[in-house]
Amino acid sequence: MLSCSGHHMGETEHGKQPIHSLNWDTCTHDIPILSITVCAIVKLNFSLALLSFSQILEYHFASPPCVVGLCQYIYVLLTQVYVCDCDRVTPQHLFVCLLPALCLFVCLCVFMCSMRRTFVLLCVCVSLSLFHHTKSQSPPEGDSLMECTDGYEWDVESQHCKDINECQTIVEACQGEMKCFNHYGGYLCLPRSASVITAPEPSSQSVAILPMESNEAFSPCPVGYDAQGEGCVDMDECVLDLHDCQPSQQCVNTVGTYSCQCPDGYSKIGIECVDIDECRYRYCQHRCVNVPGSFSCECEPAFQLAGNNHSCVDVNECEMGAPCQQKCYNTYGTFLCRCEPGYELGPDGHSCNDVDECSYSSYMCQFQCVNDPGRFSCICPEGYQLQGTRLCQDVNECETDKDQCGEGQTCINIHGGYQCTDSNLCREPYVLTRALLSDNRCVCPVIKPECRDLPFSIVHRYMSITSERSVPSDIFQIQATRVYPGVYNTFRIRSGDHNGEFYIRQMNNISAVLVLARAVTGPIEYTLDLEMVSVNPLISYQTSSALRLSVFVGPYTF
Repeated sequence: MLSCSGHHMGETEHGKQPIHSLNWDTCTHDIPILSITVCAIVKLNFSLALLSFSQILEYHFASPPCVVGLCQYIYVLLTQVYVCDCDRVTPQHLFVCLLPALCLFVCLCVFMCSMRRTFVLLCVCVSLSLFHHTKSQSPPEGDSLMECTDGYEWDVESQHCKDINECQTIVEACQGEMKCFNHYGGYLCLPRSASVITAPEPSSQSVAILPMESNEAFSPCPVGYDAQGEGCVDMDECVLDLHDCQPSQQCVNTVGTYSCQCPDGYSKIGIECVDIDECRYRYCQHRCVNVPGSFSCECEPAFQLAGNNHSCVDVNECEMGAPCQQKCYNTYGTFLCRCEPGYELGPDGHSCNDVDECSYSSYMCQFQCVNDPGRFSCICPEGYQLQGTRLCQDVNECETDKDQCGEGQTCINIHGGYQCTDSNLCREPYVLTRALLSDNRCVCPVIKPECRDLPFSIVHRYMSITSERSVPSDIFQIQATRVYPGVYNTFRIRSGDHNGEFYIRQMNNISAVLVLARAVTGPIEYTLDLEMVSVNPLISYQTSSALRLSVFVGPYTF
């Protein structure tokens, strides 16, 4: 028989390997060139086919085992790779295994199945030796190939293939807003916001050697299952640590196998778990902040995050201590401050400042405006009282018993005050007529010589006007109390009008009007003697009577 021993460089943890690195230490021939070996192996109670025939050949050529004895080779084939279902098995399969540079095996296998779902695999193999030597030989050192797959380079020091960091060796490997992430055997161009959980570099690319002891027990269960009694139960590779998931991944056990999954918020690219930028999908109403493995939504000022953590709802600032000094009105996305009447909003938009209504106009009050916080008020001078909110009205002290006139005096109300006058105003040569006390009339008797050029009677009257009264203005009417036939009456100002502030306009034979000709400003008092001269030309009779009018001009225009 042909006896060979050697090593095969298996796949690394990341699926990258040198193309071939075969080291055959010895290969001796102690049998003829052509030998025939018959092996029979019985496989019981199995019904699952995991690999097809083409996959078996592919496995053979990818990993040609070096066996000691053909039966052990077929045993390894059955236990490690091939499991057959009697319902679907092809009666004959031809297995061809080429051992590089040494041996050629040609096997013809026949499957026989029974109704009890058992089968017998009978293989007849021919071993053909390409060389015939009786002593061991070693291949020359130059026959070892040290080539690595793309993305790896041979490391002389460790005698293994080492990953190339393209992000350092390639200038501007990623363009624009993309960021370079080194990957086993290559590199990734991802958005700069992406977060990548990288697996640690393997300490070494160890050689994977298929266990091939000839005394190993045959397993009746497929890969991923353990025999338990007469049946097979699923093997939890995650618990038994028989998985190759990266530290950044989660091992999830499934029926017959397992899967490596990324945490929530990550997606698997190659063997890396790359952060998903959820902000690209516009989950948030306002602003989205991507964080490794997740994201968060933020709202603009004056909004707060709703219960669904995506939408933004308006915040009622007025209920949350808005800085408004007086009134607050909530609006969508903001708030407004307003002030009470009499106040105006300050430059800061929050405080309220008092409005000085008195500065707006001098007509706010008839006399004087007083500004108060948030309002204003009108006041009147002494002798007046407020009428409504802004007008001033004279107080009649004579009717309200507020005067201080003594006995024998008469109270005369004027604008802003009063005057106390004597009840008897008759002066020599005039005397008070008893019968006319109520008329306050003084008579100059004709028997007195000094009465010849004086008016026969004088009547005292009083009136009050405001300052700055518009002119010309009719202020007092004079009328004769008696009318005689053939008598002509004329009216004039006998005395008191020193500056021409007044004049008489006669209306007819019995009446006239005193007119204010110029605007006067008080307080001032005028005493005018208004005279009516009566003439009867038929009898050559002339007489006159006077009205002594006291005009009090108040200090104000009201």
